[in-house]
Amino acid sequence: MSAAFLIDEARSAAVSVMMAVLPLAGLFLAFQVFLLRLPGRSFRNILAGTLLSACGLFLFLVGVGIGFLPVGRAIGEALGALPNKWLLLPAGLFLGFVTTWGEPAVRILADQVEEASNGSIRRSLVLHTVCIGVALWVGLGLLRIGYGIPILYLLVPGYLLVLVIMWLSDRDFVGIAVDAGGVATGPLANTFLLALALGTSASIGGQNPLVNGLGLVSLIALAPVVSLMTLGILIRWRRR
Repeated sequence: MSAAFLIDEARSAAVSVMMAVLPLAGLFLAFQVFLLRLPGRSFRNILAGTLLSACGLFLFLVGVGIGFLPVGRAIGEALGALPNKWLLLPAGLFLGFVTTWGEPAVRILADQVEEASNGSIRRSLVLHTVCIGVALWVGLGLLRIGYGIPILYLLVPGYLLVLVIMWLSDRDFVGIAVDAGGVATGPLANTFLLALALGTSASIGGQNPLVNGLGLVSLIALAPVVSLMTLGILIRWRRR
């Protein structure tokens, strides 16, 4: 790994962090001057937290460019080269679960749900449900790539299923499920799992990675919506 490559990755990450953090920091400063007027200690704590978040985001983006994307693509190429394509299903189940388990945004959502529900909906329940749902759909997504199945064969029935179970699910879980679809497609899914799908498609002969490799993130966004609403149906039936 050359020094020029590391410098390019660091420069790109620094620009991305500045574009993400500076507008929010500027907005906070404007509110502080004209509206909030927080005490000095609280103001300094917020600025320090913002700086730490920016540093952490910078290190994460550099690590993604150096490690996550290459290793995800390498694992995908190895899986795509397997003679038995059905093995993509258990591999997707495992990788989808552990990736979602480590997704920071999913854990934040689970904490917020437990807090907003005063502990009636446990964070562990939300976390495990989202992880299982994403695991199932990542497994199906890799299997789709292995056998060349059009993505609409999964997306259209999936969203039709969402429209049906939305009316049957406990209403407390509808809002949670919709938000979970966004947080599940966080930085880990958009780096490791997307690179995994592209690597799998590239290693299978006769496939266009642009057509067959992309699209996994759309399935990941659908996964927690289905799984959490299904959980809402089960809880609703149990209450009855």
